[in-house]
Amino acid sequence: MTISVLRTADAWWVKTPTGAAKIDTTAATTGELIADSAAVHAAAARTETVALDTLELLSPVTRPCRVVAQMTNFESHVRDAGMDPRTVPLTFFRKASASISGPFDDVVKPRHVQLLDYEVEIGLVIGRSLPVGTAVTDANLAEYVAGLVITNDVSARDIQLPQTQFYEAKSYPTFTPVGPELVLLDFDELARFGELRLRLSVNGEERQNALVEGDMLYRPLQALQALSRFQDLSAGDLILTGTPVGTALSAPPKPIEIIGNLLPPAVKWKAFFKRQASNPKYLRDGDLIEAGVATDDGAIDLGTQRMRVRHT
Repeated sequence: MTISVLRTADAWWVKTPTGAAKIDTTAATTGELIADSAAVHAAAARTETVALDTLELLSPVTRPCRVVAQMTNFESHVRDAGMDPRTVPLTFFRKASASISGPFDDVVKPRHVQLLDYEVEIGLVIGRSLPVGTAVTDANLAEYVAGLVITNDVSARDIQLPQTQFYEAKSYPTFTPVGPELVLLDFDELARFGELRLRLSVNGEERQNALVEGDMLYRPLQALQALSRFQDLSAGDLILTGTPVGTALSAPPKPIEIIGNLLPPAVKWKAFFKRQASNPKYLRDGDLIEAGVATDDGAIDLGTQRMRVRHT
């Protein structure tokens, strides 16, 4: 059975059927908490709990840490971006861990950003040191993936696209909401990864709804095998695994794309921003974003994020 870990400013907790049980640990980081598995399991068996609604939850992934994200990793998203899934390689980009925020914190849009977008994603939380050259296999994958979290890869598209500047566009403070729960999994539970469904709504309107199975191009095993060729990872690091179709940004119709490619860059981007400015799906001040990830039978449930958009 999964164990859901919660974090507040002064403690770690395990979610139980009756509330939340405090974990007796000195762990200050997510990596240290994962290593203190005896304390986590002891808390899961505890009957003395507090009400969940009395806790002010923070991200269960502490910072600093490495935040690595997979690009265009769902077939539906790839096609919506005007690409062929058969030609999309396994690629990554980095986000600043200072962008990590809590599951109920405001998403703050910087004043100079105009096109603010959302991407619900499943986050893999690394459970042990994974040095370059480590052989990751299906048999030992659960040793390196301690658990899963909901993440939202918030993106400033008007920074990302003209400059192909992923790092800045996705690294502003509050641009990586994480949690509310770090759901620790065993081998059999991790094997159900394909049954997870990602959902995101804005002001109650569903924007994203997709199963991993049949849509995600590169699963966690492939991602960690690729990363282990060049990137050291440590316990508590976070890997974002991509988002399905439904983001505000989508590819223009083919004829418009062809015409746009014939224009000088300055003219092309001016036309692009004019068209995107009328797109009502980009996030506005006061919008409520709700995101959840779970299997349809509820056996694995990462909880639900609820965040308001706030313009500066």
